[in-house]
Amino acid sequence: MTFKARLLLSYLILIALPLLVLSTIFYRTSLNVVTEQAQKNVYAVVQKNNDVINTKLGIADQNSRSLFVDKDLFQIFNNLNPEAAEELVAADRKVTAILSKYFSQSENVYAAQLWTSYYSFGLLAMPQGDPAQSQIYKAAVQAAGKMVWYPTYDFIKMFDQPWLEDGTFDYRYLFTATRLLNFSHLEDSSLVKLKPNVERPVLTISYKSTVLDELFEKSIPTGSTYMVLDPDDIVVASSDKSQVTGTYKQDWVGAFRAQGSGTTRLKLNGANQIVVFDRSAVTGWLSIVITPESALVGSLVPVIRTSTLVIALVLGGVALLFAYFILGHVTVPIKKLISAMRSVGEGDFQKQVEVDSNDEFGLLSQRFNRMNDRIQLLVKENYEIKLKEKEAEIHALNMQMNPHFLYNTLNIMNWTAIENNQKELSKMLVCLSGMLHYTSRKDWGAVSLSEELEWMRNYFYIMSARFEGKFSVTYEIEPSLYEGKLPRLLFQPFVENAILHGFSGLEEGGLIVIRGWTEDESRYFQIRDNGRGISKDGIDTILYKESASVGIKNTISRIQLAYGEAYGVQIQSALGEGTSVTVQLPCRT
Repeated sequence: MTFKARLLLSYLILIALPLLVLSTIFYRTSLNVVTEQAQKNVYAVVQKNNDVINTKLGIADQNSRSLFVDKDLFQIFNNLNPEAAEELVAADRKVTAILSKYFSQSENVYAAQLWTSYYSFGLLAMPQGDPAQSQIYKAAVQAAGKMVWYPTYDFIKMFDQPWLEDGTFDYRYLFTATRLLNFSHLEDSSLVKLKPNVERPVLTISYKSTVLDELFEKSIPTGSTYMVLDPDDIVVASSDKSQVTGTYKQDWVGAFRAQGSGTTRLKLNGANQIVVFDRSAVTGWLSIVITPESALVGSLVPVIRTSTLVIALVLGGVALLFAYFILGHVTVPIKKLISAMRSVGEGDFQKQVEVDSNDEFGLLSQRFNRMNDRIQLLVKENYEIKLKEKEAEIHALNMQMNPHFLYNTLNIMNWTAIENNQKELSKMLVCLSGMLHYTSRKDWGAVSLSEELEWMRNYFYIMSARFEGKFSVTYEIEPSLYEGKLPRLLFQPFVENAILHGFSGLEEGGLIVIRGWTEDESRYFQIRDNGRGISKDGIDTILYKESASVGIKNTISRIQLAYGEAYGVQIQSALGEGTSVTVQLPCRT
């Protein structure tokens, strides 16, 4: 039998015969199966939600343990003078940076702080007054280093801020993980602890109560209710927001707490309910979801009754048509692919398979086309690599001239200029020697901004002497940028373009301003001149035309190769007003 005939026969057997048998028992068993499966699904949802909660909140628990042995925090608090305001401010900045390293990556953490009786360290956007007087702080101190999960509380009442009663703010209801930190670290194989007189800070990690609400509201069935209770039956989260921070006392909750995790059916408020519960291994909180049975199966009863009849009638007729459709959808792409593979096997790497679907066969055809393109590209790259290797060999032979010969020659010329009292020429030779030494170093890795600007000053001196004071240069650079690394000769193509083209036609008064600043995790360097400017077409030519400035395009390529496509160069200009070139680099390299 052909593949087409075998596939058709298999459809008839696999669909028609089982359908006749199963349709007789479908209705009697479906109702019970749906109810049990729904109960299992809701239970799985609650367990999954608890797993998500354990994962999210467990990260805070793990990170808080890491703080015990954080050497930087140990040194900050071990050496801190609580009476010195300037030390507290400096320590606050350092502590904030450390806490951000541990907790800022978690979108669920609202605030992470270290509390002491004399100061609250960390980003503080909440009017907490003296947090050391709160029940949260006292519970952490009493736990003596164990993690305490403090259930949802009213911020106004916890921190005694009645003036916020009429306000609207997103931290009204929070729950908090807190732990007393007794820092220590290993030093020369010895465990060093905080001085006895140093107050141990309390770590507080605050979460908005909506973290739990969003998790349950998106996952539980329609018509269900939920609540999360701490070991003292305090409501941490609930579908009934009026219950949050209150106490929920029911006899059956105690039985669930002893069992830990499970599912049962209860009659609550006169209706049959499916109740599932699971206790968090991290917080010890009990998650409970209550779902009415009618909400799960009430709408399915007529569907089950009708579908039993309809399926038996429809699927028998559809099976035959569907089989023919599948046959055409399977065999035609296979034939196309086999034909293309035969052509590739004969060396035609430009052969492409027409893709007319988005299913597995369409994906297979797309992969085949990409593989073919990749093979063709690899062949081309291999050819180009061979050519570049030959060019590199020739370039290496041409560069065998010892650069020390040039330095020695320039040194002799410099001493001759000094002997003849030609100070200007001597300084130009010294500048040129420094420029040659900078550009001829074997190591072409990144350099500091200080080195790059030193080279630029030598360059400006020589160009200023050449153009007899036609222009001047000023620098406006943030001090923090001077030790940062950047590609060598980053500014040269742009300042050269400003001097040779921007100031053409000027006799005097040219000004070049080199600025540097940081913003949004990026470093920005700007070369601005007051020359004749560049038209929009001229800018497009410089940036995008292959025949344009080789130096500028090379600089742009080096930036994007080193840091990625997100970084590069922007040029803004107005005719008669000047040109501004802005180079964007990342702060972290």
